[in-house]
Amino acid sequence: MASSASSSTAPASNAIAVKPGKPRVVIIGCGFGGLEAAKALSHAEVEIVVIDRTNHHLFQPLLYQVATAGLPAPAIAGPIRHILRKQIAKGNLTVLMGEVSSIDAASSCVVLDDGEHIHFDHLVLAAGATHSYFGRDDWAKYAPGLKTLGDAFSIRRRVLTAFERAERESDPVKREPWLTFAVVGAGPTGVEMAGTLAEIAQQTLSAEFRRIDSRMARVILLEGAPRVLGTFTEDLSQRAQEQLEMLGAEVLAGAKVTNITAFGIHYDVMEKQADGSNRAVSHFLPTRTVIWAAGVAASPLGKALAKSTGCELDRAGRVVVQPDLTIPGHPNIYVVGDLASAKSYEDPDNPTPVPGVSPGAKQMGRKAAFNILRRLKGQDTLAFRYFDYGSMATIGKRAAVAMIDIPFTKKRIRFSGFAAWLFWLFVHVYFLIGFRNRTVVMMDWAWAYFTSQRHARVFPDPHALEPHTRVVRVDTPE
Repeated sequence: MASSASSSTAPASNAIAVKPGKPRVVIIGCGFGGLEAAKALSHAEVEIVVIDRTNHHLFQPLLYQVATAGLPAPAIAGPIRHILRKQIAKGNLTVLMGEVSSIDAASSCVVLDDGEHIHFDHLVLAAGATHSYFGRDDWAKYAPGLKTLGDAFSIRRRVLTAFERAERESDPVKREPWLTFAVVGAGPTGVEMAGTLAEIAQQTLSAEFRRIDSRMARVILLEGAPRVLGTFTEDLSQRAQEQLEMLGAEVLAGAKVTNITAFGIHYDVMEKQADGSNRAVSHFLPTRTVIWAAGVAASPLGKALAKSTGCELDRAGRVVVQPDLTIPGHPNIYVVGDLASAKSYEDPDNPTPVPGVSPGAKQMGRKAAFNILRRLKGQDTLAFRYFDYGSMATIGKRAAVAMIDIPFTKKRIRFSGFAAWLFWLFVHVYFLIGFRNRTVVMMDWAWAYFTSQRHARVFPDPHALEPHTRVVRVDTPE
């Protein structure tokens, strides 16, 4: 590829105009990391191109609320062009909706799925993550994960359709799997999903069916590790499990899933035998609704970058980055967010891994932009330092756990229950983008708090549903 001041190798009709002398920064992905990088660079004398496969930025921490009909999609998502409208108006930012198929580091360009080439002087790769089924991708059609709005709508359909299907089933034995909901993985997403499903069954739908009692539904949270919320302290983990069980959910810790079909989950649990030994015992849980929250894999663009540059990937497919978030041999390519296997150099002699959470992605996006500006000034780049504000997870109404670091101190406070839930509400409303989003979410949550109702309980016409969610009578398991 030619320099940014010259024409691209792509056809002239597809080329993006660049003012002479202005370096071009291409940002792939407009999640937390990409959005922060774009904002941080908007005041500099650079040409910015943001590429995303969708037209919206998504506040993923509240995605489960859309999946469980607690919030409408616009409350947690906003058009990228609207969010960056002020930056676009300055004349140095271009937003493109498209999917990057490959990265040509030697020619300093990215290739879109339609073949268009876009040159870069600096690249910020913030493509995020997707689901990992640990080599069993065939489970995906039975157990959807939750990463996109499409995933959320699919899960909402599955959950609500299961109750509708149970209402039509006259045989109690055949009805039970429709009223059994399994969540695989007890990290924050799994815990939040299980707690909310239990609330829906116990409160939201309790007076809306005639043939079934939604309160008889079972919500089972399966976790392969010994306890839920493994990244939290043991006392908060125990408190989270107690709050889940108070809401009506069941927790199966130490349950390793071995297979998932359209009719249920096979899992193994270590059980003590009569001779005193422990042995893995296989179980089967009949269920028609499974939600996957157990594994995360980096975007496939990590492999594309490794193929082009020879950079190292970790076991999850994340790009192993240098202290300044670049990759070896390519000081103009930065990787941030869930796609980066990064460390924090607050203590240079003892760097610590950066967790895959939104504050980490935001901070990395800003640091990548900061280092790009330093390079443009001929200065050395600086190592990334992650400021950990703590962790939170909500279990249900008036139930949550939180570990919060006090700024400028080494102290961390831990609390749970109603106080943690109120703090969780405040933090998530505060970080939502746009006043309208904050207002909508506050009103919806206030309504849900006092009425236990969820107004977003709609889904497309059944004929438009995925095949396995359509109302089809199947009497015999595969």
